[in-house]
Amino acid sequence: MFGDLDRAVDDIARRRDEWMRVPIIERIALARRCIDGCVDTAPEVVSASCRAKGLDSDSPVAAEEWLSGPVPVIRNLRLLVGTLSEIDRSGMPRLQILPPESDECSSPSPCGVTVAVFPNDSFDRLLYPDVRINVRMQPDVTAGNLAEHVAVAYKGASHAAPGVVLVLGAGNVSSIGPMDVLYKLFVENHVVILKMHPLNAYLGPLIERAFEPLVERGYLRVVYGGAREGEHLVRHPLVDEVHITGSSTVHDVIVWGDTLPEQTERRASGRAKLTKRITSELGCVTPVIVVPGEWSTAEIDYQAENVATMVAHNASCNCNAAKLLVTSARWPARRAFLDRIDAILATLPPRSAYYPGSAKKYSAFVAGRSTCHRLGPEIADTLPFTTILDLDPGSDDLAFREEAWSPILAETALVADDEETFVDDAVRFCNDRVAGTLSAVVIVDPRTQARLGTRLTRAIRNLRYGTVAVNHWSAMSYALAVAPWGAYPGHTLAQVGSGIGFVHNTKMFDRPLKTELWGPFTTSPKPVWFCTHRRAHVAARQMVAFEASPSAWRLPSIALAAYRS
Repeated sequence: MFGDLDRAVDDIARRRDEWMRVPIIERIALARRCIDGCVDTAPEVVSASCRAKGLDSDSPVAAEEWLSGPVPVIRNLRLLVGTLSEIDRSGMPRLQILPPESDECSSPSPCGVTVAVFPNDSFDRLLYPDVRINVRMQPDVTAGNLAEHVAVAYKGASHAAPGVVLVLGAGNVSSIGPMDVLYKLFVENHVVILKMHPLNAYLGPLIERAFEPLVERGYLRVVYGGAREGEHLVRHPLVDEVHITGSSTVHDVIVWGDTLPEQTERRASGRAKLTKRITSELGCVTPVIVVPGEWSTAEIDYQAENVATMVAHNASCNCNAAKLLVTSARWPARRAFLDRIDAILATLPPRSAYYPGSAKKYSAFVAGRSTCHRLGPEIADTLPFTTILDLDPGSDDLAFREEAWSPILAETALVADDEETFVDDAVRFCNDRVAGTLSAVVIVDPRTQARLGTRLTRAIRNLRYGTVAVNHWSAMSYALAVAPWGAYPGHTLAQVGSGIGFVHNTKMFDRPLKTELWGPFTTSPKPVWFCTHRRAHVAARQMVAFEASPSAWRLPSIALAAYRS
């Protein structure tokens, strides 16, 4: 029954020692050939994804599939080439250690040295002005020992034993599986079996073509099937590790057993069904903390578009989709801001309920609500964008406990006398009451940011999320592919939360704590990923060639499309 799968595992297991011995210069050549393959297959990947999700591939909404599909995969490969080249020259990636902060990292959120990872070059500065990304390391990583915690797999065989890793691909975003593969191959030094999710198995042949240099050498195999095939591969004796992007429910079935009684008994006795290492990225009720301030009408409009994009992208079937606005009850502009978000979402066409279970999730979240705003027509096989406002922050509402995985945005307002108190209360609320630790967003205008000073930087540091983005969607850090992407460390197999481990991470840190992305409050032109951008698909398509080979002559056409928003 599983003969093809067993042959794939046998074939790749024979290559794990060989992959360890592949010289860096040869790995660079393989990665560059994969860039060419990804460029060649990009139009087919986007077309197939749009078709599966009911999107017009010639409309602005198709930008989603370019910018969350081929573009980040190609960028990921290019950054790996850069890091590998630096290791080949000097034994280490080029790193910029930041000076210690004046208030020093201390309880309740201790951390180690902080490293600046973005911008990486002048093109980053031009395309993403005033955006910076820093990676905070875990408390025991200092400036003095940082080198010991970077590119560990390239420090000799004693540091990284070869293994076969099973990557259980995600069904929602086309770049997730390929980028997980790249991390396990090039950063952790393992050969990989990628099992496609049944929902987007149509991408499998395209991934095989794009990554043909790795497939033909036997370092990667792409396989197919459903739950039975996945179970067989997970338990296969030649599979050393597992990586999953998905839900904690599926994770717990793999680790603890098929039924709730079995899981309960195994947890109580400490006898996990899976004894192999498993890493995971399992989603989050992504909070967006809106710090009160004196915003102009234009600023309200801009940030409403920003939040609406976090909800609309991919029909909100993203692990980092905005799910919960945390506002201040005493912010005079609160109602105007919420009304503007509603107005923008109401202009967007309803999205196909393409992901299995999203319609059921939607129904559970809106049932019995008196404060639901359905912002579009209810057409067969679609779900309307919906906001659920004025949730009691003292309650145990479903919106605080579970990821909606459907086009729903909830909102709760904290009562705080001033912005300083609000910031501290919002951090505590998100850390203690909101499920998940994958990513969070903080929106704060520059005037308020200046007044808060170190109190704001301390709040950002104290948020227990793997990525905290200021003024931009946290998905930006995902797509830029340089920083670690994963849950805040500390979860266990028994209480897995948003998962264990990191991916992307093209600087190859082995003990990151969290990523912090800082961006401007507004930008002009508006970002091409905004759901209201009228030429987004044109600019996004051009980003494929640019990320494959950045050059000044490619910039004008991207800029022209971006400014015609």
